[in-house]
Amino acid sequence: AVQKNFGFLKVLIVVAVIAIVAVSAWFQVAPDEVAVVTMLGRYTDTKEPGLHFKIPFLQQVIKIPAKRQLKEEFGFRTDIAGIKTESRRDMSGKNESTMLTGDLNVVVVEWIVHYKIADPKQYVFKVRNVTDTLRALSEATMRSVVGDYSVTEVLTRGREEVLEKARLKLAELCDNYETGISIQRIELKDSAPPDPVKPS
Repeated sequence: AVQKNFGFLKVLIVVAVIAIVAVSAWFQVAPDEVAVVTMLGRYTDTKEPGLHFKIPFLQQVIKIPAKRQLKEEFGFRTDIAGIKTESRRDMSGKNESTMLTGDLNVVVVEWIVHYKIADPKQYVFKVRNVTDTLRALSEATMRSVVGDYSVTEVLTRGREEVLEKARLKLAELCDNYETGISIQRIELKDSAPPDPVKPS
């Protein structure tokens, strides 16, 4: 009887292992994602949305939102997005939105970078933290471009030119650093003199 029970237990363990392997061999990629598949840490393939097979325990899957337009906000943060969007000034102390113009005036520039993941392989493997890199590149780009214009141009007639120049420059930097990111557009949320100097 003990041997019979032991035989049944062995069959049960084998069935359980087969079931676990079968379940872990399949993965689902959502409609707004792609999946980067790696074999022992090395890139093997990029999978489109749908149901896919992988070799259990040897292949890993990294899902990224490559079908969505993403964004990074500078100088402010959106708390509640919707019909009545609520946002607040960035109080992190980084002063990412305070910049010096070409005629040595200080201006507060709040902007949004809209981007997509164009090369999933580069996005996963080339840069350690893509979001931090994008934020650093975007801030450096905006400071550089704003520094070429007068305060009047940044606040009024030169706004569109500043944004387009910043977009082209940021797109070039993202390509040079092989971030896998495609810059779609840069949107200016607000630009104004800092509060203490507004009266003057």
